[in-house]
Amino acid sequence: MKTRAAVLLEQGRPWEILELDLDDPGPGEVRVKMKVAGLCHSDKHVKVGGGARFPIVAGHEGAGVVDAVGDGVDSVAPGDNVAISWIPACGRCRWCNDGQSNLCDLGANMMTGELAAGGFRFHHEGQDLGGEGAVGTFSEYTVVNERSVVKIDDDTPLEHASLVSCGVTTGWGAVVNAGGARPGDAIAIYGCGGIGANAVRAAAALGPDLLVVIEPVEWKRDFAKQQGADLVFADAEQAQAEVWERTRGVGVDIAVVTTGVASAEVTGQAFALTRKGGKIVLVSTADDMMEDTVVLPGSLLTFFQKTVVGTLFGHCNPHSDVPKMLRMARDGKLNLDGLVTRRYSLDDVNKGFDDLLAGENIRGVIAFDN
Repeated sequence: MKTRAAVLLEQGRPWEILELDLDDPGPGEVRVKMKVAGLCHSDKHVKVGGGARFPIVAGHEGAGVVDAVGDGVDSVAPGDNVAISWIPACGRCRWCNDGQSNLCDLGANMMTGELAAGGFRFHHEGQDLGGEGAVGTFSEYTVVNERSVVKIDDDTPLEHASLVSCGVTTGWGAVVNAGGARPGDAIAIYGCGGIGANAVRAAAALGPDLLVVIEPVEWKRDFAKQQGADLVFADAEQAQAEVWERTRGVGVDIAVVTTGVASAEVTGQAFALTRKGGKIVLVSTADDMMEDTVVLPGSLLTFFQKTVVGTLFGHCNPHSDVPKMLRMARDGKLNLDGLVTRRYSLDDVNKGFDDLLAGENIRGVIAFDN
């Protein structure tokens, strides 16, 4: 069949809308008619950073409706609503069996887009194209491994499912799972975008002693205040003196870094603001995955017994945590309202990313009209 998709032909080029040939789903595979796809800073890293196989169909966050299934698929059927999981979970590898399915070995093809059964399902003028995260959600239709979809209730808003497929789980899990935050903690969050906003909401829901947000964009600082932040600052230097005073020279228990681009400077600022025995949680990545974004005084790390931890997908397990968070949202225990600030057509994908980089969105989404 034919499908229109946003494609990166080469590193650093704009996304181009092309008509592609899409194979039918093979054994263990599912074809999804996309309804919503989120615009995430990680997509920009694929565009300008190293490691991806080009050409590639962009997009890793989204939700849609199952259109067809291959032989042996029994977890979903045509007509089912699904969230896309750019973190697949085979249920058999060491990581899945250890309760760390966010580290599943099927994620090895995240940057090439090759499916678990081998090969590629998108094609254009004789070239094979992978999908970002082995899903490629910036396409009207996509074919993915069965373990890359999570069945959701029919009455779940697909926009909510798209949010929970990446930004919500990552931000919430960075605070609750990776950070191990508890009521009464002092928490600092660097960045209040698509992931940071959910980290702020998760921290506020715990009842912290102090919730600090460092965010350079003014309207996002206002948004953070509305979500429960006690103090907001435009930069870390402004935050340092007041937070030190408010914590009586102790520092924060947990610092969560969710900035759009990771840097050694921001990591160092988070380290400096964190108390003895505290934890620094790193969500952000750099455009170049081999860039040194953690440069710290090792002796202080030792003597102050601090912990630096990276987190992928907020330490969440997609096939259990995505449905759980959607149930929490349905029951009024997790607020997903107000996170989508703009909606775009597929043809406006480059405009959407310009807005993202300009700090004009918490989360922008592509709304498919198919």
